[in-house]
Formats: sequence, structure tokens, C-alpha cells
Amino acid sequence: MAYEPVIGVEVHAQLRTQTKLFCGCATSFGLPPNTQVCPVCLGLPGSLPVLNQRAVEMAVRTGLALNCDMTPANQFARKNYFYPDLPKGYQISQYDLPICGPGWLEISVNGKTKRVRIMRAHLEEDAGKNVHDEGGDGSHVDLNRAGTPLLEIVTEPDLFSSEEVDAYLKTLRDLLVYLDVCDGNMEQGSFRCEPNVSIRPQGQEKLGTKVELKNINSFRYAKDALDYEINRQAEVLSDGGMVQQETRLWDVHKGQTAVMRSKEGAHDYRYFPDPDLLPVIIDPEWMEGLRGTIPELPAARLRRFKQAYQLTEYDATILTNSKGLADYFEACVKEFPHPKTVSNWVTGELLRELNLSSTEPESSPVSPERLCELLQLVDSGTVSLKAARELFPELYTTGKTPAQLVEEKGLLQVSDEGSLTVLIKEVLVQFPSQVEQFRGGKEAVLGFLVGQVMKASKGTANPGKVNELLKRSLSS
Repeated sequence: MAYEPVIGVEVHAQLRTQTKLFCGCATSFGLPPNTQVCPVCLGLPGSLPVLNQRAVEMAVRTGLALNCDMTPANQFARKNYFYPDLPKGYQISQYDLPICGPGWLEISVNGKTKRVRIMRAHLEEDAGKNVHDEGGDGSHVDLNRAGTPLLEIVTEPDLFSSEEVDAYLKTLRDLLVYLDVCDGNMEQGSFRCEPNVSIRPQGQEKLGTKVELKNINSFRYAKDALDYEINRQAEVLSDGGMVQQETRLWDVHKGQTAVMRSKEGAHDYRYFPDPDLLPVIIDPEWMEGLRGTIPELPAARLRRFKQAYQLTEYDATILTNSKGLADYFEACVKEFPHPKTVSNWVTGELLRELNLSSTEPESSPVSPERLCELLQLVDSGTVSLKAARELFPELYTTGKTPAQLVEEKGLLQVSDEGSLTVLIKEVLVQFPSQVEQFRGGKEAVLGFLVGQVMKASKGTANPGKVNELLKRSLSS
């Protein structure tokens, strides 16, 4: 029997606030364990939460960008469960009154646009982290992350393949980064996804039993985990078995999912309104003020790059997939108004070096101004395009200016007619048969002669000038 997967996705996006959701502790990553804690983080008796307004602002801006219906009066609730990294014995979250109601996000898959419905997005605090000793000798709890503000974004079951999930996750991540509400770092846990997947016979409307996947910290792992789980469920049903509702972990090393626990329902968490926190009232005028702070988002920027700069869909997509790269490109175009040339360099030489050094565009050692200096040298004929491309890795690693490197390596392009004419005469004397072939109508041999002049000049001759002077010499 043929089956089709049905997938919904939960994303936990860590908000880029400087302090936690209900206290003044820092949200910095990578500090020594339990150094960013206070009585509120530790769940000590008598400590009371105070809501971080900046987190609410970020949630509202995200909801507006996701076309969500905003909840005028939303409520925090206690989600009760016991785990070592949850010191209070409950997590402060939102349940029946989330800050963001239904919305939607458009994605592009295989050249087609699809609208994914957003069920809700709600604020909640993160839990701590269990750290297990190698060899299983013991475990420790680090509560630095406890209380960090998260926005959980939940879709309807609108995705039907791992490719669609991949497109949704990347589109959502780009949107959050553009909004500057999340840094999107999956390795550090700032952007965590938990797909819920079920399968059903093709043509059937009723949903199958869903399985939640956890422990996924990259787009590739999300796709691999979904493909494995879809095949696993299909095998279970084909063998006459029943898929169990459960939470499964993705084992990267084994390339398979494994049971973590049976899946809880909402009633298991015994939600009730948090008595220490008042409802959050969203003032319409305040919300409209936040709407005005929403920047140009990826889809709009993609359309503008294609129209304003006459870029191809491919180039515009690469540039706008990263806010930093798009900003870098536009800074270059202001200095050197040749968009296609700039695009070729940014998506080619620059992006290659950034990837090799695992560097974000905004941290590039080659600034937009420095790249434009190099492009100006090429445009003026001071250095050849080939030499400039060979020079770029050193420009990236040494911190020297393009002019310094060109002078040090003797790469100044020769355009002087007198010097080039001497080289051309020598080449024509050296290759008389090719000269006769050209004069006999075989114009393709001109490329060979240009190459010989370039070789004689050790690559410093201006190819355009050589071409022009050769034709003049051969015609005389």
C-alpha cells in the first residue's frame, strides 16, 4: 500500500533579549555552569517572576510578520512536570491564550509557492540542561539556560515531505534573523525544531498516529530523521503493526530514531493560569507602532533584488537567504554600481572564503569598501580579472589592501601601447604560420596569438588592449 506523510512542525526560537524572560540574569551562551542564575532561575521559595517587555515586543513583531491574529489579552500558564533541569517543577508557558493566534507563512518548494498555516506562537521559558559524564559515572544540571525566553511556533499539519519541511524551516529561520529576534544558531540551540510526523494511506483524509522527533540541531538531520521515520512507520503498518504515539530521538551516529518516551497529552501537564503573572494586554496602538519597526523581509527583498538590480532568481535567492550577505551586497553596490559584477564576486569568491572559514558575512575580514577597491582596479584596467580572483584569498587572510597586494606581487596590468607593441612584434615573428593563417581568413587563430602575448607578459598585459593591437598589427 502507498502511504503519504503528514507533518506539522514545532520550532523553539530563542529570543535575542539580553536578559531572561522573568528575571535579570544574562542569556549569554557558553559561560561556566550555573553562573547566570538567581532565586527566580533556581525556583527558590518566595521568588517572583517579572515579565521581560522586550521579549513580548519580539513575539508581537514575529506574529505580525507571520500574519498571525494577535491575542489582545494573553495569559501565562504553568506546565507541570518533573525533570531535574526544571527546578520549579513547572515551566511557565502559554496554553489556551497564546500571544499569537492563527497565521501563515509562504514557502517555495521546487519552484512552487505553498502557504503553510501557523496554528499558534506562544512565549515560554526554557529549561536548564542535563550534562552527563562520559562513561556514565554521573550527571549534572546546568541552569544557565533556565528561564531563557523562547517563542514556540507551531504549524498545522500542512507539510507532506521532508523537502517541504526543509523549505519551511529555512524560510522561518531567515524571517526570524531578518526580524533580529533570533540568531538562528541551531548548533547552540537557538533554533530548535521538533517535527510531528504520521503517515496514512494515499487518498485517506483521517490522520494517522503521530510521532514527535527530538534532538535535531541541523537542517540536514531534520530531513534525514523525517525520511527514516516515514519509512519506519510505513514498514510497521505494512507488517500489520500499529504506530505508537511517542517521542523519539534522532541518533545521528546510527542514522535512526529511537524511543525516548510515550507522548504526553495536554491533560498530563495539568495546565492552569500562573497566579504570579497578570494577563498581558496588547494595546492596539502599541502593536501598530511595532508593526512600523518590521524591516523588509526576505520574500520582499528577493523580489526587489530581481527587479531593481536585474539579478537572476538564483543569484537573488542566494543573496537574500542571508540578511548579512544581502546587506553586504547592497553596501558594495552603493560604492560600485554594477550589481551583476558585485553579485558574481559576493556569491563566488567572498561566499567561498566565508564558508571555508565558517564566518558570517557581517564579520568578513574583507569589508564591502575593500572589495570595491579591488573591483575598481579591475574596472580601470589596473589589474586583470584573472589576477584579481587569484588575489582574493590573500586579500581575505592578510588584511592588506588590494593596491598593496597588487604592487607586492607585480600584478599591475600593462596597457601601455608601446610596451605591448614590442611584445606583439616578437610573437608575430615567432609564429609566422599562424600569422599567415589569420591573414588567410582563419580568424580563430587570433585567440592563440593573444594567449602567446599574455604568456610573454607573464599575465600582466591588458587582454582587451592586446586584442585591439594584434588586430591592428595583423591588418597592416
